[in-house]
Amino acid sequence: MTDLTHLARPGAEIAIRVTPKASRDRILVEGDEIRVYVTTVPEDGKANAAVQKLLAKALGVPKTRLVLVRGATSRDKVFRID
Repeated sequence: MTDLTHLARPGAEIAIRVTPKASRDRILVEGDEIRVYVTTVPEDGKANAAVQKLLAKALGVPKTRLVLVRGATSRDKVFRID
């Protein structure tokens, strides 16, 4: 599991690129870009929920503190830590 706890500051916005229907759930950091791969399908918000859960675990914060700011239907998303 990728450790992103250094990014877990209240008010911080985290930009990610999501790949749904991946072979396994994982987070990769490539330079300044964070890529999140989830196995769930992108329908009815299922992939967004899976991304939120995986990202919260990597950040070490409760998933209720992560708010999706932009990109509900896009692969490029921005989450804010409340």
